[in-house]
Amino acid sequence: MVRPLKIGSLVIDPPILLAPMAGFTNYAFRQVVRRYGGVGLLATEMFSARGFLEIDSRYDRPPERLWGVLDEPRPLATQIWDNNPALMAEVGRQLAHEFHVSIVDINFGCPVTDVAEKAHSGSYLLRYPDRIAQIVAAVANACSPTPVTAKIRLGACHDTINACDVAQAVEGAGGAALTVHGRTAADMLRGSADWEEISRIKPYLHRIPLIGNGDISTPQTVVEAFQRYDIDGVMIGRAALNRPWLFRQAQAALCGEPIPPDPSLAEQREMLIEHFRLLTEQFGQQQGTVLMRKFACCYANGRPGARAFRAKVSKVASAQEFYSIVEDYFPRKESVTESPASVFIV
Repeated sequence: MVRPLKIGSLVIDPPILLAPMAGFTNYAFRQVVRRYGGVGLLATEMFSARGFLEIDSRYDRPPERLWGVLDEPRPLATQIWDNNPALMAEVGRQLAHEFHVSIVDINFGCPVTDVAEKAHSGSYLLRYPDRIAQIVAAVANACSPTPVTAKIRLGACHDTINACDVAQAVEGAGGAALTVHGRTAADMLRGSADWEEISRIKPYLHRIPLIGNGDISTPQTVVEAFQRYDIDGVMIGRAALNRPWLFRQAQAALCGEPIPPDPSLAEQREMLIEHFRLLTEQFGQQQGTVLMRKFACCYANGRPGARAFRAKVSKVASAQEFYSIVEDYFPRKESVTESPASVFIV
């Protein structure tokens, strides 16, 4: 039996977390995931601490990526990035004491050029464990008693895998948990996540939990991660974009219960409509329609007829056009003689 995950005084049960994903884990998507259940901790999109302060001072309002956070159910984590300890501490303080988030997470793993190489943040900082310790200590002190966590990669590249050193720096500076993506920054998303390397970090942590991340895509891989590796929790990222009900299935698998089937096409249709409604509520109909394109394409991933669906929905320009396409590909009623997969083919 897998035990609940404890981060500071916060209990995460089940120990299955949604990864912060820029451009995806916005308010609308979090509500879709929450609707299906099975997720122990949701997270906002990653955002720039510097950008947060600039928007707040210029417009007297929080950044778009915090839309809905104040009224959203807890637990909820936010993830920030920068390389300035004082600046990060100020943003962490506001998140903890004004937005009352459950966890403030610091990104030391993002490998994209704008974050890592141009801003010398994210995975760039893996080369400097002492600097990571300074940032974690400053943010943890500012956020107390709200727990502060960190997300990292194995290292900058395969020649400099130093996650164990970084793990000790995070724990020693007051971090409350560590999430490790099983690739290096140089890997980006290529190859496979190395869970053996993730597991090797555990003996270097003496009081905080280790959360593994990378290539968790089915209920079975969740169970295998806990059975085979020395971890305390798992974090799911890209797979949740295709199957937001994956958390519910993974929770059942961990409990030894029958795994719930995927929602019917009719149920998925209603989910798409609700997701679209939530997006337009936040962004307006025009921008919400554009944003919905990528989410709808994710939902079709791996299904028969998905290519034709994506070709149409990726160009959708109005709400009515979106509804029409969804009606065609996700019928309200499925024939009892047809499988969901065959119904999807048009």
